Amino acid sequence: MKTWLWIFWLTLMLGTAGLLTFWLTTPGEQQVFMPGQTTHGHHQIELACDACHTSPLGGDEVLQDACTNCHGDELKTALDSHPKTKFTNPRNADLIKVLDARYCASCHIEHNPDITHPMGVTFPEDFCVQCHKDIGEERESHAGMGFETCASAGCHNFHDNRALYEDFLLKHQDPATPEDRTQLPADLRHYLTTMDVRWPEVKQPEPAAVAHLTDDIHADWDNSAHGQAGVGCMSCHGDKSAPGGWQEKPDHTTCESCHAPETEGFLSGKHGMRLAHDMSPMTPAMARIPMQPDSAHKTLTCNSCHAAHEDNRVEAATSACLTCHADEHSQSFPDSPHGQLWSQVTAGLRPVEEGVSCATCHMPREKVSKFGETFTQVNHNQNATLRPNEKMIRPACLSCHSLSFSIDALADPALIRNNFSGQPATHIRSIDMAVERDHAHSSKNQR
Repeated sequence: MKTWLWIFWLTLMLGTAGLLTFWLTTPGEQQVFMPGQTTHGHHQIELACDACHTSPLGGDEVLQDACTNCHGDELKTALDSHPKTKFTNPRNADLIKVLDARYCASCHIEHNPDITHPMGVTFPEDFCVQCHKDIGEERESHAGMGFETCASAGCHNFHDNRALYEDFLLKHQDPATPEDRTQLPADLRHYLTTMDVRWPEVKQPEPAAVAHLTDDIHADWDNSAHGQAGVGCMSCHGDKSAPGGWQEKPDHTTCESCHAPETEGFLSGKHGMRLAHDMSPMTPAMARIPMQPDSAHKTLTCNSCHAAHEDNRVEAATSACLTCHADEHSQSFPDSPHGQLWSQVTAGLRPVEEGVSCATCHMPREKVSKFGETFTQVNHNQNATLRPNEKMIRPACLSCHSLSFSIDALADPALIRNNFSGQPATHIRSIDMAVERDHAHSSKNQR
């Protein structure tokens, strides 16, 4: 009997070891080890455990380094009223007992879907009251407001209040104060020259290497900005690992040699973050929002939006997005005021600078200073202005709309779903309160 017991236990142990080995080594099966579902911002890389858990040892400091490795630049550019320095100052030691904001993981806790709110916040909605319990007495405009409304009424968010500081609200109280609109340079060579790009030496490929290319491909390339700038086939298709060799499908690392900022943005956003962690490309099938069934297994790379041999940024700005996205907001775009403007662009009735595409808002143009020059580039991190959506106001909304309308519109979920077809159903009193406070302050000083 003992012999059979030993055989049974040995078989059970071998079977368990085999199952664990299968889960650990088979792509996609590692999920069985996850303690809980990850947030919308990280689910694409949830199986790359070492992206966050960089060491099996260490606690908050290790996780903090992982957070800042990806989000550090974003925090630096945010107009943050709660910077880390506020909490490391010894005079504010009492605040750490309430909210230890020195560490991202104090608020942003993964693998806890039952307590996770939008943006990965795991604190109760009224946590602002812990430090700001006297705000109703300090500011008459806030008297009587529920503390749970701080972040939910379209007014405040913890990190980035870039559209809500009083001086900014007062400056833009006039509805006719749109920001200057920035445009991309039309000439690719000049654009890349300002980027200090070193043009690759053009080496003509062997005839056999391009024998399979059709006349249409050559024509598309000749008419593209790349072709007109003198970039040859081998500039992209040359195999770096084998001099003189040919790579059939260049990846994002090839694009990066000339388009470093765009590639960096792409790898930072949801479309490319898997590639940044040496994983397989993202596909629409992996998304948690509705996607087009026909595009479920389309891999997301630079060429997913930018056709390999054409220079059609108009196509990439909207049509490429709607090829995959099937959520209500995206599907409402063609019939929205923005979509109607864009249809006039595609019909040749309006210059592209006057249209509003998906990329206009989700991949806004940004002025960048480098090498002694100021130029404009597209932010290819489509997640940069998504949450909180007030971050979209400065680089996108104010190009055409007033601040008051922008704040109201972005706080109206129904208006967002129908892609801003109509007027906001709610009014956020941020500007009103700033004006009232300014008038009260001015009257007090005049006495």
